[in-house]
Amino acid sequence: MLHVGLAHFLAVGALLFALGAYCVTTRKNAVGILMGVELILNAANVNFVAFGHYSWGGIHGQVFALFVIVLAAAEAAVGLAIVLTLYRHYKTIDVTRAERLEG
Repeated sequence: MLHVGLAHFLAVGALLFALGAYCVTTRKNAVGILMGVELILNAANVNFVAFGHYSWGGIHGQVFALFVIVLAAAEAAVGLAIVLTLYRHYKTIDVTRAERLEG
């Protein structure tokens, strides 16, 4: 029987973080970049909950994860407002046009 330990959860967290970082660095679409940031925050949540369960022995990891979820909700609201403003001004959500401030 396979025993799932802390190392397995850390591997899943590292995989989520790597996928999120890849998504943030390679996407030109603003929504894709926001999705990458959400993957990075979810990787942190996996690590918080895993360490909370295996190391601290209490609900500390879940409390930290709850704060990260609240932070992610606020980030999503602000990020989507920026994306909508970007679309209204440039008629596209391609971040390279906004980076160069092309009208």
